[in-house]
Amino acid sequence: MNTIEFPHTLLIVDDEENMRHMLQALVGRHGYAVETAADGTQALQLLAGRHFDFILCDVRMPVMDGIAFLAAARDHLERTTVIMMSAYGSIDTAIEAMKAGAYDFISKPFKADEVIMALRKAEEREALRQENQQLRREIEAMRGQGGFARIITANPEMQAVLKLAAKAARYDSTVLITGESGTGKELVARGIHDASPRRDQPFIAINCGGIPENLLESELFGYLKGAFTGADRSHRGLFEEAEGGTLLLDEIGELPLSLQVKLLRVLQEREIRPLGASACRRIDVRILAATARDLAAEVQQGRFREDLYFRLNVIQIVLPPLRRRRSDIPLLCRHFLEKVRIDMDIEITRVMPEVMELFDRYDWPGNVRELENIIHRGAVIADDRTIRVEHLPPYMRDLRPPATCLDDLPGFSLKQAQEAIEAKLIAGALHETGGNRVQAAKLLEISYPSLLSKIKKYGIELG
Repeated sequence: MNTIEFPHTLLIVDDEENMRHMLQALVGRHGYAVETAADGTQALQLLAGRHFDFILCDVRMPVMDGIAFLAAARDHLERTTVIMMSAYGSIDTAIEAMKAGAYDFISKPFKADEVIMALRKAEEREALRQENQQLRREIEAMRGQGGFARIITANPEMQAVLKLAAKAARYDSTVLITGESGTGKELVARGIHDASPRRDQPFIAINCGGIPENLLESELFGYLKGAFTGADRSHRGLFEEAEGGTLLLDEIGELPLSLQVKLLRVLQEREIRPLGASACRRIDVRILAATARDLAAEVQQGRFREDLYFRLNVIQIVLPPLRRRRSDIPLLCRHFLEKVRIDMDIEITRVMPEVMELFDRYDWPGNVRELENIIHRGAVIADDRTIRVEHLPPYMRDLRPPATCLDDLPGFSLKQAQEAIEAKLIAGALHETGGNRVQAAKLLEISYPSLLSKIKKYGIELG
């Protein structure tokens, strides 16, 4: 079904009849549906009966001037953009109009393109406002639906992954969460815990690659007083700390082989032995594991035990990288900007379109975490509540669209374009054949005399 587009509605408020007629003809030619009023009171009467997208309003008028009209019409202008006009333009007048609620100010006399440019700018602002409102509604709808782990996504692949995670949360099965760095593995793990019957018990996460090997065993399993030099008191390990709840073994691929054997026993027997203890202790802990590594490949290369891999990989959840869910980028940007507003009291009202174009082309090796960091950086650096290209990291600012065969063409002339392409192909063929013009003519599928003629025509050096 085709969408029917209605023209923007515009109200012109000016006491000069000639000005009203001139503006009505001007903006009417650009597709606006126009009404006019001779002063603020007439404009108020029109506003009481209908909505206008935009208002062009003079400042000085009899009966009710523009500033008084803005004050009286405040309740009707929530979704209307007002542009003020005045032949007595001054900085003070413009500031007064802005404070009263106007979006822009034009000084009379003005050129026709100034009015149209101001309206186009207002249209862009209104479109951006509506887009932001829509994004907010979508985010709030996701939150209101109790989206899994409060993860912001409208991507079908990601939604299918979260649906699987929600199913896995109901049971005590071991879950292996895989995905590139920054894709949200710990967030999903916490979501599994929060949606499980263990939600009221502890959720504890440990990075297996962030603790030295000689300390990792005691950190996981605990130790008794006197178990080793310096053990002047007993220490509960993370398995015991997580009793009744969930333990996330993050970066499980970093776990040393010596500890892989002990972890396998924990998974099989559901018991641990603290360092220095003579007997095992039963535990009731759900194990989740996460890694950015390919554990199957690690098994093949002898760096990860195959039996442990199969014990962990009862249910595997694979998180897609951000480059496979680019449609989520606007939603995530809005979410992170809202987070910046709450956490840092910085309000960003706009992300420039060219920034979003760069975001859409970028491959995001750091995934969602990288996007959050870039939004955070841009919000801190921006000084006019707008994130622009210059606020992005240098490596992203230097990103350029892939070159095309049209990039070096001299304008839009078909004749000049044909000649430029011919010259480039001939030079390429000569280079390929080491300057052999006979072979070059065969590559180009033209006659030898024709090649000689074109070499002379385009001044191609044979060097």
